[in-house]
Parts: sequence; structure tokens; C-alpha cells
Amino acid sequence: MSETFTLYKLIILYMLEKVDFPLTNAQISDFILGKGYTTYFTLQKALSELADSGLIREETTHNRTLYHLTEEGLESISYFENKISDAIKKDVYDFFVEKKFSLKNEVSVKSDYYRNTKGEFSVRCQVIEQNMPLIDLTVTVPSEEEAEVIVSNWTARNQEIYAYIMTHLL
Repeated sequence: MSETFTLYKLIILYMLEKVDFPLTNAQISDFILGKGYTTYFTLQKALSELADSGLIREETTHNRTLYHLTEEGLESISYFENKISDAIKKDVYDFFVEKKFSLKNEVSVKSDYYRNTKGEFSVRCQVIEQNMPLIDLTVTVPSEEEAEVIVSNWTARNQEIYAYIMTHLL
């Protein structure tokens, strides 16, 4: 069992090593559960152990968790990549070929909110490309419900909003 569990962790590291952006819990789950490699709870345990050991770094917002490969994780996967079968590597490759644009778009658009010092809610909306913000907008609203609506709308309509802002600024 422990050898199989180690394989799940190696697959996660391998996936993170093959992309130049973080992956969400949902994206990793989509691949691993979709291929029937393991169960949801085993996958979550593997992610937790990787984070606890410093091989991946978690970035959590109100609506999702992003996973980044650390230097230690990169070093580990470079040593143990040969423990992953060619068939699994091909599955990962095919998954990224099929979904890479949508995967990257999902993680390049960020939004989150927090209660500020005046008791209102600050909503931060971003579009990130190559680790640099294309837009980084913070809006203050009086209620948490409004903050949640903005987060939802930013996720759904960020391209339209970005284009509108750029059109009016330029």
C-alpha cells in the first residue's frame, strides 16, 4: 500500500512539474479521480502529506486551493520520476494537451475578499500572466454578500471587464 500511496504523491509532483502555473485541488482531482487511480480521500491525504513535507505549497482563498511545486518538490520528482510508468506519464501529457488552456485560464484569474479595518469587505480581483499581474483591482463593498457576488462575477466575466477598463483607460 505505501508504494502505491507514494506513486500518487509522485504523480501530483509530476503534474506540477509539467506546468508553469499552479494547479487547483479540483484540477488535480479531475485527473487522478477521472483516471480511477485512487479515491478522493486518499488523494487529499497525499496532497496534505506533500504540503506538510514542504514538497508543495498551498495557496488558499475562499473558493479554492492552489498547489505550487517547491524547490524540494522539484528536486524529489527529478530523482524519482523514473518510478512513474510511461503509461501514467502519457495520461498526464494527454490531460494537459486536452485541457492546458482552460487549466491555465482557471488559475490565472484570481479573486478573494476579506474584512478590512473599517468593517467593510475588500475584494481583490486579478488576472496573472507569467507570474505578473495584468490587472490587480481592489474594490470595497459594505457587505459580504456583495463581495461574494463580485468574486463570482470576476470569475465569469473578467475578460469583458478587463477589456472595458482598458478601452476606457487607453
